[in-house]
Amino acid sequence: QNLAPTFVFVIFWVGLVFVVVAFGNVWSVLNPWRAAADLVAWFWREAGWSWSSGVAYPARLGRWPAAVLLFAFTALELAYTEPANPRALALAIFLYSWITWVGMAVFGRDVWLRNGEAFNVYFELLGRIAAFGRRRSDGRIVVRPPLSALTVRDFSPGTLAFVCVMLGSVAFDGYSRTSRWIEWRFELEEPYVLDDPALADLIVSGFNLAGLTFFVLLVAVAYLAAIGIARVIATTDVRLATAFLGSLVPIACAYALAHYFSLLVIQGQVGITLLSNPFGYGWDLFGTADYQADATVVSPNTVWYFQVAVLVVGHVFGLVLAHDRAVAIFASARTAVRTQYAMLALMVVYTVGGLWLLSRG
Repeated sequence: QNLAPTFVFVIFWVGLVFVVVAFGNVWSVLNPWRAAADLVAWFWREAGWSWSSGVAYPARLGRWPAAVLLFAFTALELAYTEPANPRALALAIFLYSWITWVGMAVFGRDVWLRNGEAFNVYFELLGRIAAFGRRRSDGRIVVRPPLSALTVRDFSPGTLAFVCVMLGSVAFDGYSRTSRWIEWRFELEEPYVLDDPALADLIVSGFNLAGLTFFVLLVAVAYLAAIGIARVIATTDVRLATAFLGSLVPIACAYALAHYFSLLVIQGQVGITLLSNPFGYGWDLFGTADYQADATVVSPNTVWYFQVAVLVVGHVFGLVLAHDRAVAIFASARTAVRTQYAMLALMVVYTVGGLWLLSRG
C-alpha cells in the first residue's frame, strides 16, 4: 500500500541495474544525495562564503565505507524481518542520507562519492559493463567496447569486499528461499513466536544476518583461493587479487539480473498502481490507481531460460576479462593460460551454484 518499498527494492535496486548495464552509470546524474550537496554548495558560493573539507581521505580506507554501507542495505533487505515496513525504510533512508552528507562535508563530495556512497560505487562498477561511458578529463559521453572499462590493473582497497557483498548477498537471497533454510529458521523461532514475538523476530534477523555474512565470506574465500592457485602456478609477486577483480563484476551483474528478473517484471507493475496512490489513501493522481498487475506476463519457463542465459553469458564475460588480464600481466602466453585453470574452475562453481540456487528457490 506504500510506494516506498516497491520503489526502493524493485524499481531502484533492480530496475536501474538494467538501465546502467545498457547505457552506463546514469546514477551519477540521478543521484539525489549529490544533487542536494551540489545545491547547498551553489548557495554557499552565491553567498560569498568558502568551504574546505580540510580532511584528507585516507587512501588505505578506499571503498571500505561503501562496502560496509552496501552490506547494511542488503542486511535490511534480506536479514531484517520487516524490510518493507515504511517506517523502518524511512529511518534507513534518513541514516544513510546523514552518513552520506557528513562524509561529503568532511572529505569532499567527489571523494566520498567515489569511495563511500555505496550506490554510486555499485552503479559505477556495473556501468563499466556498458558500451557508453563518461570521459573523466572533460565529462564527454564516449562509446567504447563493452567490458573495456573493467580492464583495470589495480582497484582501490575495499573493492574486493564490495564485490563480494554484491555477489554474496544475491546468493544468500536465493538460498534463504530454499526449504532447508526456511525449516532451520522455523525451528529457531518456533519456541518463542507465541510467547515473545519480538525475541523471535530478533533471533530470525540474527540468523539471517549470520547467513548473509557466511555467503559474503564464502564468495571471498573461493575467489582468493583461485587467485592463490594462479599465483603459485605463475610464481609471481603481482597482486593478482585486484588485477582479476574486474572479472567478478559481470558475474555479480548476472546474479542480480537473473535472480530479480521476475520480481521486477511482476512487482514492478505494482509501482504503476502505487504511483497514483503512493500512501494508500485512495488517491488517483495519474489515473492508474485501478491498474492490475498481470502475474502471467512472463511464463515460468521464460523466466528460467532468461536466468540461465544471463548466468552463462555473465560467466563467459568474466572468463574473457580474466583471460585478458592474464595476457596483459604475464609475458608468457603459456603461463597466462595456465593461471586461468583455477579461474575457470571458479567460474564453473559460481555458475553451477547460481543455477542450483535459482532452481531451488
